[in-house]
Amino acid sequence: MSLLRATWTLHRWLGLAAGLVLLFSAGSGLLLLRKKEHAWLQPPVMRGADGPVEALRPLAEVYAAVFALGVPELRSEADIARVDFRPQDRVHKVVSTRGDVEVQVCAITLRTSGPAVRRSDWIERLHDGSWLGPAGHDWLMPAAAVALALLATSGYVMWGWPAWQRRRRDRPA
Repeated sequence: MSLLRATWTLHRWLGLAAGLVLLFSAGSGLLLLRKKEHAWLQPPVMRGADGPVEALRPLAEVYAAVFALGVPELRSEADIARVDFRPQDRVHKVVSTRGDVEVQVCAITLRTSGPAVRRSDWIERLHDGSWLGPAGHDWLMPAAAVALALLATSGYVMWGWPAWQRRRRDRPA
């Protein structure tokens, strides 16, 4: 089998296998680029009360304000995946470990925004392959990256090899 034929076969099958993964990754990546502009993807950040750093409430009180809402996804500290503090907005964003729920809490008054769904977290898991579990993130996505590199390389070979052969054949002796 010639190098060009082998490259063509590799290119075709890699393209079929990696195409779906790359399609999901590209589509979800596009949505993630626009997540802050659309409230249905990620809730907008509420503006907390102005005040000095000394007026910021302790994290234990922020937790108590969230737990007082009675949100099923946020009942204990074990249910909290992370707390993002936005100093310029004076807001804590409390995100649940399950259900992609977020509650925003004013760092000074402890006023809450109520629970909101963060669809961007699910889209991020789709984007990086972790929605399939550790194998998706640790094996599938790196394999897709290698496949993309091989597709680009084989595409250049299929494009350049015939031109190189023609130039070599048509060169005066």
